[in-house]
Amino acid sequence: MDRKQPADKLKDNKPEADAAVKIATPEPAPVSAPVSPKSEPSIYDEVYARSKDSNKMPIGKYIAVLIVVSIVGLSAGLLGSYIYNANTSNDVPLVSTERDGNTVTTQSEEAIANVADKVSPSVVSILSTTRDMSSYYTAREAQSAGTGIVISKDGYVLTNNHVINSATKVTVVTDKGVTYSDVDVLGRDPLNDIAFLKINRAKDLVPAQLGDSKTIRIGQQVVAIGNALGQYQNTVTSGIISGIGRSVVASSDGTRAGAEELTDLIQTDTAINSGNSGGPLVNLSGQVVGVNTAVAQDANGIGFVIPISSTRGMIDNLLETGKVQRPYVGIRYINITPDVKQQRNLSVSSGALVASSGSGSAVVSGSPADKASVRDGDIITAINGIEVGRKGSVSTLVGEHKVGSEVELTVLRGSRTLKLKLTLAEFTN
Repeated sequence: MDRKQPADKLKDNKPEADAAVKIATPEPAPVSAPVSPKSEPSIYDEVYARSKDSNKMPIGKYIAVLIVVSIVGLSAGLLGSYIYNANTSNDVPLVSTERDGNTVTTQSEEAIANVADKVSPSVVSILSTTRDMSSYYTAREAQSAGTGIVISKDGYVLTNNHVINSATKVTVVTDKGVTYSDVDVLGRDPLNDIAFLKINRAKDLVPAQLGDSKTIRIGQQVVAIGNALGQYQNTVTSGIISGIGRSVVASSDGTRAGAEELTDLIQTDTAINSGNSGGPLVNLSGQVVGVNTAVAQDANGIGFVIPISSTRGMIDNLLETGKVQRPYVGIRYINITPDVKQQRNLSVSSGALVASSGSGSAVVSGSPADKASVRDGDIITAINGIEVGRKGSVSTLVGEHKVGSEVELTVLRGSRTLKLKLTLAEFTN
């Protein structure tokens, strides 16, 4: 159930020739080619013909010529043999006597294989049953498939909201083929396309190790694992991180009505197929750095991933209390880019400008931001000392903390830099 951008999420469960290389090798010369009657006479013919008339040239001179020619021919042969041997001495034999090449692994291959072995037990397939009301007279059940990440031994699972959206029944299948039918949807965060499940009566599952998406690097190698096409469980693909801080409008049904805007996404060229939604994107240490969520519709190698840091607060809260709670500050903001800086004549190149697209205030009345005296026009440059922009958006950095946590905002107001502390509240709408 991957999603396509700009307006199509992937819908789940729908099931140069190599360039010729020419090796330059010496062309062998004939040892003793016969001379046809019409051919030019050889040096041997010339010597024989001239020897019949010794008055024209002494025979000794011809013998000397023959000796010189023989020496030159022998030297050329030796030189050619040396050049040929020098050029071919390092060639790989056509039939190798070395060990089977398929059993030889590079460091990169070994790393990817180790990641697959480590993370696969924490990746599950999710089957969602929905009621199709397209028919006026009857309602039919439809199934779709996605992927989930085990985050606790007793059955908490992280996935995409669109994987289980409108589901009347959810089934989870582990990498060992164990099927769980008693599964509850505990809560959802449509703004980040995140949902949490609970497999009832599960025990001894293998939770994934969560990493830090704030420290990822462009060009860093990553691995994706998921239920490709809804039928190839725990398919492993690899690639790199292509970009960060991406924003997309995504839809699972191909219409604007079902579209939602997702921000601060990781871009990767790792293959994310239909059915991979909700699965992990991991670094080569086997740590989850993101949740696979969408792909570009009309391009190859452009996938989008929710940074795992934006979910850490909700995960921590869920594991401690069993409740799904999303923290929030209570502001509307615009991520500062070079274009925004120029258009609004700002003094900084990164951060979040507290501003509303409408006529009302960008600060929600009674919110944590309002209580901390955040104002329209403020620029938030850091949260708890972590830079807003390169390390994540305000939403992502706030998402690392639990409801009730105190955080410090670094705010640029005119020429002054302020430190404002606030307590995160629960987002209830």
